[in-house]
Amino acid sequence: MTNLSSWVEIACDESGFSGTNLLDPASPVITHASVDLAIPAAADLVAILRPRLRHRTEYKSNQLLRPAQRAELEWFLTTLRGHAHVHVIDKARYVAARVFELFTGEPSYGDGTSLAREHCDGVLALQHRTDFLAAFVDLTRTKRLRLVDHAAVDRFFATMPSDVPALREVTRARVEGVMLRLINDDRTIPPPLEPLVPALAETTLFWSAGQRSVAVVHDEQSALTRHRVARLRTYLADAVFPAPPPLLTLTQVDSKADPRVQVADLLAGIARHLTTRPATPQLAELLAPYLNGQPTGWRV
Repeated sequence: MTNLSSWVEIACDESGFSGTNLLDPASPVITHASVDLAIPAAADLVAILRPRLRHRTEYKSNQLLRPAQRAELEWFLTTLRGHAHVHVIDKARYVAARVFELFTGEPSYGDGTSLAREHCDGVLALQHRTDFLAAFVDLTRTKRLRLVDHAAVDRFFATMPSDVPALREVTRARVEGVMLRLINDDRTIPPPLEPLVPALAETTLFWSAGQRSVAVVHDEQSALTRHRVARLRTYLADAVFPAPPPLLTLTQVDSKADPRVQVADLLAGIARHLTTRPATPQLAELLAPYLNGQPTGWRV
């Protein structure tokens, strides 16, 4: 049983999620931000920003990223330190890793996370092979399929690089077998093109730190369906046993109704901007603790 005295509640939001359009060079990363603020503390933070921003109903990161708001941006990043985390997903690397996770082993809800089997060399070799990655994305879009798309399989193998040894394990029989399972809605396979699922897993593992469970409040996301979250919860619990199960609950809310999610949304957008565009050394230093920090103390 979970010791309910050892848990933390976090609020999350993302920036850069573009559905299955994962190879848009204009949007190379997804950032998944989380905060452990209490509702009153988050509301106070938003209230302080309110008179400094033009749009009074919703606060977006691009407002804080304007040169005129530099002091407010620095204040925001300084104030949140120790109470927030950002997980960054490079979309091209994510897609490259999915090729190996889907077609060279048994897919699991650990795919795309630090618990997955390492494919570093293969991912490095594939992350810039855009034609091949695009063929993989086209192949694994199964929403309207009823039968295996053999033309898509042909394109996948036609664009497959011959100089990546790890791809030798990828056979046509294996690919078609996995595609049939996806088409038949085999729910033991995580969705191939939904990076928010592993992002949620990594965020949960960060805050759990092998010592406590995590209750997640998340902006509404269609990718985080009930059955996917349930399978992820079970996978994580089994993976870290006998440590406390990492994911305790997931509650989805309208971000406009929860100031904690609004703060996470601001941080996610700021981090996405600063990790994909040149940032001043001072801003890079202010962001670094959110990318590499440690979870804060236990909170009931």
